[in-house]
Amino acid sequence: MRALPDLLLDPVIRSALQEDLGQAGDITCRLVVPEGARTEARLVARAGGVASGLQVARRTFEMLDPTLEITGELRDGEGFATGDVLMSVRGDVAAILTAERVALNFLGRLCGIATMTAEFVAEVEAHKARITCTRKTTPGLRLLEKQAVLHGGGANHRFGLGDAVMIKDNHIAAAGGIAAVLERARLHASHMTKVEIEVDTLAQLDEVLAVCGADVVLLDNMDTADMAEAVEKVNGRLVLEASGNMRLERVAAVAATGVDYISVGALTHSAQTLDIGLDIDL
Repeated sequence: MRALPDLLLDPVIRSALQEDLGQAGDITCRLVVPEGARTEARLVARAGGVASGLQVARRTFEMLDPTLEITGELRDGEGFATGDVLMSVRGDVAAILTAERVALNFLGRLCGIATMTAEFVAEVEAHKARITCTRKTTPGLRLLEKQAVLHGGGANHRFGLGDAVMIKDNHIAAAGGIAAVLERARLHASHMTKVEIEVDTLAQLDEVLAVCGADVVLLDNMDTADMAEAVEKVNGRLVLEASGNMRLERVAAVAATGVDYISVGALTHSAQTLDIGLDIDL
């Protein structure tokens, strides 16, 4: 997978470094680390998983000191085992230690998302359904977290409110019903804009099919029996997305209904940070 341009990463990384450095900088390194001291450090996995955030970690070290020598054979999207070295950094001790926590925060968080995504993807591999994320991301980190989902083998839902028309229950209520909301969407939407509408019941799905005007239907919090019936009703005419309470132990059964996508908010709002440490040699 092609890496993201540094132009997109740098503002996020810079903000995190500024938060950590505060107004005084790293006073510990300034006071206790001998000036000019050099070392080699290794970023080591304390648990196995799927890599994501290596590019971000590398850029974090480079922002603190462009002269640091950074090496590593692993790429984002590849798997690793406990004890594997994800990256090595050689150079000024103070720069490495100052960047350490921010780099590890990014790396652990993003590896956790990629690893969890890969687990969900493995559960549905026998079916056509694709696992996708949602907009339930950490504020300011959406780009990185959605990239981590891709590294785990998942797909991305919309990045923001301007990507597509997504009609939920409150929009339907505000517009005066399913027919009215779809009519307004199609009247004003660009020909390049997809329209998705959320339904909670098969009766609502029938309304959508009767009116037309949607490209995607989100089946929200339906049981698997209703999802299977929805797939039969649609018969390939629209893209179907299942959402709501998508746990790892449930997604295989949901995928077996024949839906096209399964959106899982937990990929980004509940993934456990992977334990990755920095070991230093002096």
